[in-house]
Amino acid sequence: MVPNLNVLHAVCAVLLFNIFVKTDAELFTAIAEVEYLLETHKRIIDDLDFYIDNEEKRLTTLKRHLNLYKREHERAMKDIPNYLGNPINAFTLIKRLTTDLDNIEDSIKIGTEFIKNVTMNHPDVKYPALEDLTGAAQALTRLQETYHLDIKELAEGKLNGVVYSTPMTASDCYELGRVLYKESDFVNARTWMFEALRKYEEEKQPYPFTDVDILEYISFTYYLLGDTKSALEWTQKLLKVDPKHSRAVGNIPHYQKSITEEETKLRKARRGETGLEQRDVEPAELTGYEKERKSYEALCRGDMDIPIEISSRLTCRYMTENDPFLKIAPIKVEMMYLDPAVVLFHDVLSDAEIETIKDMSRPRFKRAVVHDPKTGELVPANYRISKSAWLRDTESETIARISRRVKHMTGLSMDTAEELQVVNYGIGGHYEPHYDFARKQENAFTKFGGNRIATVLFYMSDVAQGGATVFTELGLSVFPVKGAAAFWLNLHASGEGDFATRHAACPVLQGSKWVCNKWLHQGGQELLKPCNLEYQEEGIVRKIPRPVPKTSR
Repeated sequence: MVPNLNVLHAVCAVLLFNIFVKTDAELFTAIAEVEYLLETHKRIIDDLDFYIDNEEKRLTTLKRHLNLYKREHERAMKDIPNYLGNPINAFTLIKRLTTDLDNIEDSIKIGTEFIKNVTMNHPDVKYPALEDLTGAAQALTRLQETYHLDIKELAEGKLNGVVYSTPMTASDCYELGRVLYKESDFVNARTWMFEALRKYEEEKQPYPFTDVDILEYISFTYYLLGDTKSALEWTQKLLKVDPKHSRAVGNIPHYQKSITEEETKLRKARRGETGLEQRDVEPAELTGYEKERKSYEALCRGDMDIPIEISSRLTCRYMTENDPFLKIAPIKVEMMYLDPAVVLFHDVLSDAEIETIKDMSRPRFKRAVVHDPKTGELVPANYRISKSAWLRDTESETIARISRRVKHMTGLSMDTAEELQVVNYGIGGHYEPHYDFARKQENAFTKFGGNRIATVLFYMSDVAQGGATVFTELGLSVFPVKGAAAFWLNLHASGEGDFATRHAACPVLQGSKWVCNKWLHQGGQELLKPCNLEYQEEGIVRKIPRPVPKTSR
């Protein structure tokens, strides 16, 4: 008996719905989480092979996708961390498992539903969600803007001139532009649509979209950004390809009317008929946020140096004070800044300890959160893209030993220290400028013994490009060194917050960034770090020599 195809489609649709309901999104927020997608990738390859071998009709579209999946999977398995540490590869992997798979489904209805129904029975399979695709697209844009990446080079798989991945296809560029358009990032959406158009004309491949679709996005983004003349120009190009395109035909008179009205207003303004005096418009001064953003991005790129009057006084040494244990096992200390003191302890985590920490944290990773300044609650935020886990000293001798080491390094009490926080940054993962201490108006750390007096930041991986810890007030960039730990005090001796310690985690351009934090609180430090009467007014930063551009040396 031949089954009813409509019933079969309905059953498959229900199964597909169940898959995506069960899917946990936010895979893009940690590279370690994206690694699980490779198993899904492999299952799809196997099931597509089985399907094609048992079908009489060869489906060109399906085989093209399969060949792409195989080729990229082979590249990935040669070096998984470096493959997934490339944001282009991570984005295209997520795209292949979301929108590309949906396009296959449209072409081979029952076949693809069969594949998804088979793979859903494997407990180790994960499907990314559309949120992951959006997160990956926004990450690429963040990297492009922070590191001044050339779009054409990025589309060719290059990061700062180095080829790391397979070139993006017209489909990749189109999907990236479409996602950014939906997020109202029209400038970057248009840029990627230009790349999609260029590659579409070069590749001449059958895609589920055409050059007309790309031209429509380009023309309308011009309109949304206030450039009606360019919108009209690109709409006319679209009509040369598809003269009967209904939306384009309807937009032409609207654009022409808008242009006429704008020109009329301009002529009246020139004649003084508007009653407004014509003055030269002075460029607006940068806001505090814009100045910090500019400094932050320059520091992330490594374009700034601390001034010579500070750098000439920085030293490296072996530390034997703070604890009797250090006389037996001194620690290598590199001074990174003087006031406030920022130091880098070298070789304070072994490879074995790092692997233990990673293995313990992976199963309990959750989206990293921040303290809501109003409620004190922990909440996710777009300015912090990573996943984290917390490890207690009582869980492992390794974790307890690291806490003892922090005590030796800093000379501070661990009585009120927080648990060890382990963080893996995602695609373009970052944490924008912030303070580790709670300001007076913030309701945070109430369950701990006072404010965060100090931060110890362990680096558990080297990062090929990007991922620096930068201090925006100091003009200091500290790039990750595997096994090292950065240390600084967050508070003045009076207990007031030191606003010069404002810092950020730069986006990871290439590689996977693993860190772990140990935050120490005021409780228990009374005899070790006694208070004095030095007072700093809220929000005031001491006078600090400004950093200098590297090009000026």
